[in-house]
Amino acid sequence: PYTPLHYLLMDGFKALVMTSGNMTEEPINITNSAAFRNLKGIADYFLVHNRDIYLRSDDSIVRVINRVPRQIRRSRGYVPTPIFLPESFPKLPPVLAVGGELKNTICLTKENRVFLSQHVGDMENLETYEFFKLTISHLRRILEIEPVVIAHDLHPDYLSSRFAREQKNIACMAVQHHHAHIVGCMAEYGITGPVIGMAMDGTGLGTDGHIWGGDIILADPVSFQRKAHFDYIPLPGGDAAARFPWRMALVYLHKAYGDALFDLDIPFVEHLDETQAAIVIRMAQQGVNSPFTSSCGRLFDAIASLIGLRDKNVYEGQAPIELEMCQRRDENGRYPYRIEKSENHYHLLTAELIRGIVGDMGKGTSRGIISARFHNTITQMLRQTCLLLRDETGIEQVAMSGGSFQNGTLLDNLTRMLEQDGFQVYSHRLVPSNDGGLALGQALCAGFRVSKWKGRYDS
Repeated sequence: PYTPLHYLLMDGFKALVMTSGNMTEEPINITNSAAFRNLKGIADYFLVHNRDIYLRSDDSIVRVINRVPRQIRRSRGYVPTPIFLPESFPKLPPVLAVGGELKNTICLTKENRVFLSQHVGDMENLETYEFFKLTISHLRRILEIEPVVIAHDLHPDYLSSRFAREQKNIACMAVQHHHAHIVGCMAEYGITGPVIGMAMDGTGLGTDGHIWGGDIILADPVSFQRKAHFDYIPLPGGDAAARFPWRMALVYLHKAYGDALFDLDIPFVEHLDETQAAIVIRMAQQGVNSPFTSSCGRLFDAIASLIGLRDKNVYEGQAPIELEMCQRRDENGRYPYRIEKSENHYHLLTAELIRGIVGDMGKGTSRGIISARFHNTITQMLRQTCLLLRDETGIEQVAMSGGSFQNGTLLDNLTRMLEQDGFQVYSHRLVPSNDGGLALGQALCAGFRVSKWKGRYDS
């Protein structure tokens, strides 16, 4: 509690569970009438006031990982505190960055300062889109910033990207999703690289037209070169595969075993609806609404479903969260894997990893041990790739970004190992590693490009 009203409220209850005043995927209700209308089915009582809310600002969320506070959602209490850029950076023009589709925030630059907005949310309905536009106009007015360029995600169908292209008399600049993630991390520490950038998340359109999300790039603020990624896998049903992790488990099994997967003596296969499974496999094989993805988040989804934790995500990231929570912390084993090099590019192959997990399931190995071994394997795969790239390039700075690094085990273990290997490791503290920090990277990418800063890579 931090106001007298909180103390008065809590004095009458043993415990209260706090949540924001909105339905799922909708902005917070800011008028009494809207709250009565929209929340009457979930709230038992209403405490109202005659002072209306002018601008929404969700609660901020911070997770402490290895004694370091990490922003999960940067909003009330932190916004609009600026992030200061070092004098070594070029003088950047005023830039508006409009973020992505999920966990949207916007960013404005002014001289050596960058201002991130409060949490806007997922751009999935009209109410959130209107809040997004209000947030932009509000910040531009109070900060007295007239941007000369708008930075947006490479994906043309994001509402934020469409908004950017619709603005008149101002230049637009598309920034690849994972490049923005890495540059956002670099901005926190005031470095220009080059870095080995590990971008691990659920989704982001790549320059090859596929869905990236498990990628390692060489990067500076204006350019990047993709050097490694998890092997491509079909995403059957598109976004539906993120809601139903069993689909991802099925396509990973099919890649490792082919149709012989149906002969596997494991609970996942025993509980499959064979007709439905055959349809999903056929969709993936024929490319029907099944784009290819290298997503780390979808790999975590697949393993969570494969070992029986969850077949449907009720909220974003649920399966990976449960996979992290169930692991045995004292388990040091890991599974086999392969990293292959082809045309100056490394492919992180998962078929042997999947077969190792299936082998453990056949032996009756506990979920906790399988989860721990999986985490250990992914950590080692990423570590080995960084070592290979250092041998090749001499780069010793590693920047880690993307929603998968909200996984405390992955972040902590990988950081520790890389530092033992002599790397300088950078990860988010001031802004979220998820898409809530995306606009920061977009703004810096665009600002550096407009200032004619010379990049190292042909991205």
